[in-house]
Amino acid sequence: MPAGRPPQGDHALSDAERQARYRARRKAEATAPKTRYRRPADQRSRPQRWRDAVAELLALQTDYLAWHEALPDSLRDTATDQALQMIIDLDLTELAAIAPPRGYGRD
Repeated sequence: MPAGRPPQGDHALSDAERQARYRARRKAEATAPKTRYRRPADQRSRPQRWRDAVAELLALQTDYLAWHEALPDSLRDTATDQALQMIIDLDLTELAAIAPPRGYGRD
């Protein structure tokens, strides 16, 4: 049988005493105020979110291009090389040229 913590008092607690102490601790925790944090709501308009998403995609494509150019020769013609090449070949300038419609005067 594994040795637990030594008793804090004169004797080891019985099951009933241990359960009563546990319930008292839970009750004390329940009465303490809890602080809950919420994420702030995204206040950007849809067109702004679109522009931000396209800018992020263009930045990622640039990062993948740098990764592809830095690949060692041993990784050429592998699945990684092919996946990077497909990402680089995507024409994202068409996405950047799209201007989403404005929505009922809210944007």
